[in-house]
Amino acid sequence: MAVAVVLLTTALVIVVALLAAAGAGKLARMDGATYPAAITRAATTFATVITLAATVTTTLAALLS
Repeated sequence: MAVAVVLLTTALVIVVALLAAAGAGKLARMDGATYPAAITRAATTFATVITLAATVTTTLAALLS
C-alpha cells in the first residue's frame, strides 16, 4: 500500500512539473522568446518544481519523525 502511494505521488509531481514547464515554455514563446530560450525557461521551471517537491518532502519527513 505504501509503495503504491509513493508511486502515485511521484507520478503526480512529475505531471505537475511537466504541465508547469509546458506553460512556462508557451508563455515564453508568446512573449517573443526564441525556441532555445523558451526551452531553457521550461527546463528551469521543471527543475524548480522537482526541487520544491523534494524540499517539501524532506521538511515533512523531518517534522514527522
